[in-house]
Amino acid sequence: MTWSRPRRTDGEEPQRSHARPGLAGLSLKGRALKYLAAREHSRAELTRKLAAHAESPEQIDALLDELERLGYLSAERVVASVIHRKAARFGSARIRQELVAKGLDIAEHGEALVALRDTEFQRAHEAWQRRFGETPAADAQERARQARFLLARGFPAGIVARIVRGSGDPASND
Repeated sequence: MTWSRPRRTDGEEPQRSHARPGLAGLSLKGRALKYLAAREHSRAELTRKLAAHAESPEQIDALLDELERLGYLSAERVVASVIHRKAARFGSARIRQELVAKGLDIAEHGEALVALRDTEFQRAHEAWQRRFGETPAADAQERARQARFLLARGFPAGIVARIVRGSGDPASND
């Protein structure tokens, strides 16, 4: 037996909304606050998300200026949030790439990435251990696979080589 949706007798199909639930009918400020309540957003991300609902770009800029003034929108919190969520799995190059994609100026927030570099070896070693265990690769093909895994996550090549070879002490940061 197959199931089919009953047909309407008045000949009209109901309109389906493709908007996110809970956002229909909200003001521009309401939308922005709803986005910010879910997670930290950069100014560029909010501009992109609100563009379809604003009358002008100036309206978005004024709203975002107000949200920054009130402390609801903060580039520093976006950087801290990305680092907190990604640092255990990704290297500083990958995190830098994500921050740039969010429209953040790396020159202003470089000190957070410098702090990440201090723990790069330890984080890469922990990611390698979670994925491959304690024993180093037995052959060149497996070493290459492990190296690709770490390199794709933004860890530096020198650190990746030390980890894959099985040399270096995780407590050391050289």
